[in-house]
Amino acid sequence: MSQSLHRALILLVELGEEPKSLDQLATRLGVHKSTVLRLLQTMEADRFVTHDSEHRYRLGTRLFELANRSLEGRDVRIAARPHLTALNAATGQTVHLATYESGEAVYIDKLDATHSVRMYSRVGRPAALHCTAVGKVLVAALPRAQWAAIAEKIDYRAYTERTIRTPEQYLAELDLVVAQGFAEDHEEHESFINCVAVPIHDGTGAVVAALSMSVPNVLLDHDQVLGLLPRVRATAEAISTELGWSPSPDQ
Repeated sequence: MSQSLHRALILLVELGEEPKSLDQLATRLGVHKSTVLRLLQTMEADRFVTHDSEHRYRLGTRLFELANRSLEGRDVRIAARPHLTALNAATGQTVHLATYESGEAVYIDKLDATHSVRMYSRVGRPAALHCTAVGKVLVAALPRAQWAAIAEKIDYRAYTERTIRTPEQYLAELDLVVAQGFAEDHEEHESFINCVAVPIHDGTGAVVAALSMSVPNVLLDHDQVLGLLPRVRATAEAISTELGWSPSPDQ
């Protein structure tokens, strides 16, 4: 990779975290401000970055356009959107869509709840494999031969007292997910949130995404969230049908 391109990519990552001044960016790259300024001016000309009156740089609109085009190019997201919207409107709860990419579960769509409680999740952000319902569903859908290697690589960060802590616990959880056909996050990632997730299939029967619903326990308790599972499953099946999936008679 060319040095200039490498530096430009670092600048974009830095600005993705928060707006920064020219001095801060020069310090991050370890080069003179004039070098950074030339890169920023080039990127600004094509709307990849912009700056305000205080000369603090931030990401530009061109990046958001590209991100939206990338997301719109995912057939599952296009097929899922109206169904996610209907589920969100009917329940008032937070709905997520996630896929498995390069060893990570990544949120590709999210509809926030109608109540005031907002979740940490964000489109484009990875979901922890060991303590989110979508992460469990997506890994459980992979060939069993891959499970052990994935389980060994996970950083078992303890988000709450209920978080899975070991590869052995995780593998047992994957077996449970396969057996019951859905996954739970029972206050494992956030201590006040319960979540259920189910798989979405394409025309070949492969799991291409996971659909989840997350609810604060101040609104619904654990059993009440499980009571929403049939509605979540019906939504996932409707999306799968649009993608060409036809369940076998025993499903």
